[in-house]
Amino acid sequence: MGSNSFGKIFTFSTWGESHGKAIGVVVDGCPAGLPLDESLLQRDLDRRAPGSSPQVTPRAEKDKASICSGVFGGVTTGSPISIIIENTDADSAAYEGLAGLLRPGHANYTYLEKYGIFDHRGGGRASARETVGRVAAGAVARQLLAGSGVSAGAFLSAVGGCSFSDLPWDEALPFAARSRIFAPSAGAEAAFLRILEEARREGDSVGGLVSFVLGGVPSGLGDPVYAKLGAMLGSAILSIPACKGFELGEGFAVASLRGSACNDGFECSDGKIRPSGNRAGGILGGISTGLPIYGRAAFKPTSSISRPQRTLDLQGREAEFNLPPGSRHDVCVAVRAVPVVEAMCLIVLADAWLRNRSARLEGE
Repeated sequence: MGSNSFGKIFTFSTWGESHGKAIGVVVDGCPAGLPLDESLLQRDLDRRAPGSSPQVTPRAEKDKASICSGVFGGVTTGSPISIIIENTDADSAAYEGLAGLLRPGHANYTYLEKYGIFDHRGGGRASARETVGRVAAGAVARQLLAGSGVSAGAFLSAVGGCSFSDLPWDEALPFAARSRIFAPSAGAEAAFLRILEEARREGDSVGGLVSFVLGGVPSGLGDPVYAKLGAMLGSAILSIPACKGFELGEGFAVASLRGSACNDGFECSDGKIRPSGNRAGGILGGISTGLPIYGRAAFKPTSSISRPQRTLDLQGREAEFNLPPGSRHDVCVAVRAVPVVEAMCLIVLADAWLRNRSARLEGE
């Protein structure tokens, strides 16, 4: 199986399955001399961890990270950083009765078509459990970018069609950091919790939107034509399990605008020319403008639901699919996708920042 790596200079490769012994990531291209705070790395992992609230899967994984290489005396050495997280609460026995069925909404059909084999235990490699490695890599990128003033924030902006996408970032992000479901306000949290609880009672699931904003990004990041910053962000976020949509800036809304309403003008402030608006979402021609980069990601409803579903077995015979008793799943995968979106944005920015250091000769 190929394509388990992402990035050009700052790169990462994840490995492991949902019900394997462990999950892990190897981060390469991180410069030597970076003080790497393990407690900050663990903090990011704790935000994504299962069992953190009644609204997410009760699988009790502590997601304790163990750094096995690339750090000496608390400082990066320039060699690959290997991070391992053990799986300690996997219950594979519950999935044995599902091995011969095609699970609606899951990847076992396409994996079987491509590879001829599929690890049915909790989704195997296709499980969202894989994202723990992404968050670990994002935590390294966050610390790499911290000295340059770059930040990334995200929040759950819509659940089941109930949207709070228009809240100001300076209000939404601080509240989301305290919210158990990354909601942007008290009103949003209450509304989202009602929808999540209703779906849970009905044995169903709901989709959601995650909004993100990247601050302190310098102008000049991103390379035309095939390494546009927006394209790299889209590739990173759309690679997250269950993500079905991505938009940057005003996104699909620009299709209904005229150029006179869509174009961002320019102004000069303190002797520096900058765009006077930001409908473009902080990126023009694939290159960052220096203004905040913002966008949204859409996540489908969780595929695993308690309701019976019609399907086929591996021989093509009609069958009814029922989750086994005691199954543990998120009602809305968008909730725990919030820190994953942040992580993938940070990884893209770290890679683009390092690549940009070779863009021109000093003083040119």
